[in-house]
Amino acid sequence: MPIMTTYMDYTVSSKPIRIIDRTTDKSKLQIQSLSIRSVGHLPNRLLYRPQATFQHHALVYIAGGSGTYRINNGETQHVQKGCFFLFYPGAVFDYGPDGQETWDEYYFTIEGPRIEEWISTWFTDPGRIRQTGQDDAQQSKIDRIFTLMDSGIPANLDRAALLLESLLYEFVHSSHAQPRIVTNDDYGTKLMEDIATSIDQKFDAEALCRRHHISISTLRRLIHKNTGYSLHEYVHRLKISEAKNMLLNTDQSIKDIAISLGFKDVFYFSRLFKKFVGVSPQHFRHNV
Repeated sequence: MPIMTTYMDYTVSSKPIRIIDRTTDKSKLQIQSLSIRSVGHLPNRLLYRPQATFQHHALVYIAGGSGTYRINNGETQHVQKGCFFLFYPGAVFDYGPDGQETWDEYYFTIEGPRIEEWISTWFTDPGRIRQTGQDDAQQSKIDRIFTLMDSGIPANLDRAALLLESLLYEFVHSSHAQPRIVTNDDYGTKLMEDIATSIDQKFDAEALCRRHHISISTLRRLIHKNTGYSLHEYVHRLKISEAKNMLLNTDQSIKDIAISLGFKDVFYFSRLFKKFVGVSPQHFRHNV
C-alpha cells in the first residue's frame, strides 16, 4: 500500500496537508513510460520557497489563491487561480504565495520518457505559466487520481498516470483554446467525462445536473444522443467495464469491488454484471 499522510505543518499551510507516496515497485507497473511517484494537496499554502531544486519532474496546479513563479532568476511570472506549471531537474525555482497571500496547490511528481515527448511536442516551453479554464470535470479527474494512488494497486497506479496525462492534455488544450460557441455536443462530452471520473461513487443524477446547470430531461437527452444508451444504462456500462478490469487485475473480493464502484448491494451488482457480460463476476475472474 502507498504511504498516505495527512498532517498539520503550520510552516507550510494552516490546513491539513495530504500526501500520497508510491511505494509499489515500478517493475510491477505495466506502463513504464509514465508513472506517478507522489501526489499532494497543500490547501491554503503559506510557504514561499526560494532557490528550490528538484530531482524529478512535477506538475503543479493552483486551484485557488495567487503568488509568483520564477526560473533561474529570470522573469517573475504571476500565478493565480487556474494556473499550472512544471518543475524539472537542472533548474532553480523561486515560487509560492507572496506576503500574506495563500494558494491551494495540487502537485504530481512524475517520471518516465513520456514526459520528454510531451515537452518536445504539445507541452513546449515548460518554463511558462499557463492558465486553464476551470470546471468540475477537471476537479473530478484530480480527485480520481488521488483515489487511484491511494489504493496502492499497480493497475490503479497505471490508470492514475494515464488519467494525469489526459488531464494535462486538457489543461494545455484549454490554455490555447480560443473562445467559441458552446454546442450541445460540448455539453454531452463534458457530462460523459464527469460521469466517467465519478464511477467510484453512487450515481447522483440531480447533483450532476446541478454541477452543469441543466435539467434531468436535458441530461437524459444529451447522454442518449452521444452514446445511444439511456442515462442509467450508460452509467451501468461504465461501472461494469471498470469492474471487469478490477476482477482481472486485482485481488479484491467481489464485495469490495462492488462497494468501490458505488454499489451497496453486492447481489444487485452481480445480477447487473451478468446482465451485461453474460456470466457472473466469479466466472469472469477465473475463466477469462
